[in-house]
Amino acid sequence: MPGFTVDFLPQNRRIRVEPGTTLLEATSMANITLNNLCGGDGICGRCKMIVRQGDAGRSVSAKLTREEIQKGYVLACQLQIYDDLVVEVPEETFAREKLIADEDAERFESGDREFELRPGVEPTPVVRKLFLELDPPTLADNSADHQRLVDAVRRRIGTSSVQTGLKIVASLHDVLRDSGYRVTATIGERSNTYEIMNVEPGDTTERNYMVVVDIGTTTIVAHLVDANAVGTVDAKACFNSGAVYGREVTGRMMAAEKRGIHKLQALLVTDINQLIVRLVEGNGISLRDITVVVCAGNTVMSHFLLGLPTESIRRAPYVPLTVEPSPFRAVEVGIEINPRGLLYSLPGISGWVGSDITAGILATRINESGELSLLIDIGTNGEIVIGNREWLISASASAGPALEGASEQCGMRAEGGAIERVSVVDGDLAYQTIGDKPPKGICGSGIIDLVAKLLEAGIINRSGMMQNGSSDRVERIDGIGRYVLVRKEESRIRKEIFITETDIENVITAKAAIFAAMRILLERLDMEFADIDHFYLAGSFGSYLDIESATAIGLIPNVDRERIEFVGNTSVWGAKIAAFYREARNELDRIRRDTTYYDLMGAADYVEEFQKAMFLPHTDIELFTGAERTERIIHVD
Repeated sequence: MPGFTVDFLPQNRRIRVEPGTTLLEATSMANITLNNLCGGDGICGRCKMIVRQGDAGRSVSAKLTREEIQKGYVLACQLQIYDDLVVEVPEETFAREKLIADEDAERFESGDREFELRPGVEPTPVVRKLFLELDPPTLADNSADHQRLVDAVRRRIGTSSVQTGLKIVASLHDVLRDSGYRVTATIGERSNTYEIMNVEPGDTTERNYMVVVDIGTTTIVAHLVDANAVGTVDAKACFNSGAVYGREVTGRMMAAEKRGIHKLQALLVTDINQLIVRLVEGNGISLRDITVVVCAGNTVMSHFLLGLPTESIRRAPYVPLTVEPSPFRAVEVGIEINPRGLLYSLPGISGWVGSDITAGILATRINESGELSLLIDIGTNGEIVIGNREWLISASASAGPALEGASEQCGMRAEGGAIERVSVVDGDLAYQTIGDKPPKGICGSGIIDLVAKLLEAGIINRSGMMQNGSSDRVERIDGIGRYVLVRKEESRIRKEIFITETDIENVITAKAAIFAAMRILLERLDMEFADIDHFYLAGSFGSYLDIESATAIGLIPNVDRERIEFVGNTSVWGAKIAAFYREARNELDRIRRDTTYYDLMGAADYVEEFQKAMFLPHTDIELFTGAERTERIIHVD
């Protein structure tokens, strides 16, 4: 193809791009993930690279120092390629591969939970394989081949609604006769009917697999499940490549409007396909053995997957194109499984409360309980559900990426070398990294710990400002205070790892958005936190959250600890239940219809409540005192 080559070091990867492609886009095409944040607007300055060979043109940025410019540094998002380039990706810019190493991927898996919907309910996977021994036609029984097959399927699954595509009907003559009328029919559930997706000679029922995917804004998790054994075979995870266009959904929606939705769709589909290939290759099966992909995620990610426009979601009155898409052929969006395989996207609730939350409601069963529960999924978006079997109300708070470590100067994703825990040891702050590797940044749980410990030690005040003289690790650069947690000589990147007053302000803003949303919902219901019987904290990030730190900064209320349960990745957990049980799929439809979405943008007092929460932990200090400090409850996956 015409264009230019780009060689990336130290990855030793070469790609060819069209003229005018940005270096940031080229990096994504090379399957290299960066720690960028702003989605290509040149604001965050995290996509720094060094051009070793080639003409970089004029790409000077205020985010580059004079010394960096002299060394050949550029911002990848600002450099358009009009020459062959050799580019070095520095350690601090590189976020490792899109595919997370298995040791890190475990952080994003839900584990193998109990899939039983209710005692005595038989599994009814969304796609089943039926071995059928049909009677060959005779003069006394000369019904058509197609009718003979359909009648047998109807009897086996107990339905009158069965459809078959022309391609399958055309294949029946040879398949039935060559197999002696002993065939396997693959049956897929499509809305209110069943489709005969495929007919194969002999008995192939033992190889029927599904892939269940949680499409997170930051991380994508895929589980390979055996439809026959009703169990998880394997799981893989990767970073969502759409982050090249912004770490949060609003930035990506804006990018989709500017660059076209299909760019976002292609990145997402490529991520999912790579995960599926890893699952297939690692477990000795073929792509033809995967008959369905079941997906859950926020509404924007679901739209990206299907290639649907998202403009109306981010503009009043915030209406999505669909919250309950019908099952499609997976190949229609480019997902590479069985050519006749289905893509089943779980129903969501609104433009800002997606199918990951309906899956969470299904998994925790708060819609079946007589007691009041509060489910909160802590991530880039903070979704909240309150209710019981009588009613459910939901809301969404735009927390941004701060709580996941994405908007802090030394923040990073949860991967090897990320500081995930901060504690006080002998009066000093100590840290623990993922994998016990040398530190190279701080992920979300570590940032929350650090802010809490700095507040406790009096190094920062309740506004998040550094207190001069409080520690020899406090310093000021250009008038902005920062606390150095890791000295230069201790870090993997040979640079200090620190948190600034600006970083802390971002954390306070994010936690204030989530806490204010909870307060507003409770006030509308004339309730208080004391009225909630169960607090469920969901999400991959929530699983690693320290409850004492989260309470200390005012992210969650200071309630009795036995009322709090960490439930992990309820998105993939609930999606699995839906994949295995028709009753669960019907229940998801009821959850969607019965859950009221409350738009906080229309709440006149939300801003006031938000301002109250812009302190550590809150202006109303009584919300965070007096609760019994029992041992943290961790849901073991």
